[in-house]
Amino acid sequence: MAEPFLIGDGMTGGYGAADILHNCTIAVEKGQIAVIVGPNGAGKSTAMKAVFGMLKLRGGRVVLDGEDITTLTPQARVHKGMGFVPQTHNIFTSMTVEENLEMGAFIREDDFADTMAQVYDLFPILKEKRHQAAGELSGGQRQQVAVGRALMTRPKVLMLDEPTAGVSPIVMDELFDRIIEIARTGISILMVEQNARQALEIADKGYVLVQGANRFTDTGKALMADPEVRRSFLGG
Repeated sequence: MAEPFLIGDGMTGGYGAADILHNCTIAVEKGQIAVIVGPNGAGKSTAMKAVFGMLKLRGGRVVLDGEDITTLTPQARVHKGMGFVPQTHNIFTSMTVEENLEMGAFIREDDFADTMAQVYDLFPILKEKRHQAAGELSGGQRQQVAVGRALMTRPKVLMLDEPTAGVSPIVMDELFDRIIEIARTGISILMVEQNARQALEIADKGYVLVQGANRFTDTGKALMADPEVRRSFLGG
């Protein structure tokens, strides 16, 4: 059986001496959406950072498109096609929207005007506010800038850490709609999300982590229908 397009396989590791992840496996197929959910302190963001190379693994490996990238730096992983949007401090507030997007194209040596146009098609409000300082935007609009900037690298995989944190339900729905659109272009989405129910609704694959280990792994629909998952993690 072929390996998934991206897999963090049997990841064990943490910060310093203590392990936060315990034989944790996270994977996503090409053009699909995989969501990591679980209680606070479950290791969700740590798993994401491990896949992106921000955490030294004591066990396991990370494979992208058939290539073992376990020892690569985050910067090298960006060159291989990974885009990462952290939860906070993910935009340059003093720069304009357009300058933020241009910063995302720093690894590109070709003309990136087409990609910029695609980002503006995806997020029309950014085109409207392209000359405005990103720090003046609403929370939801800032998230659009952060996602847009990651898309400027033309990633094969887009990793989002809590993309809807602190935004209104309407903005959350809109962001999820855009994430679905991005996946339809063939980009894989790996996402950590507090709004577990809404996230699993759009997920092809869902991972429920507890204390840094896989507790449940299934399709988003199957996890939504699982009585134990609903009771323990989705509020009944």
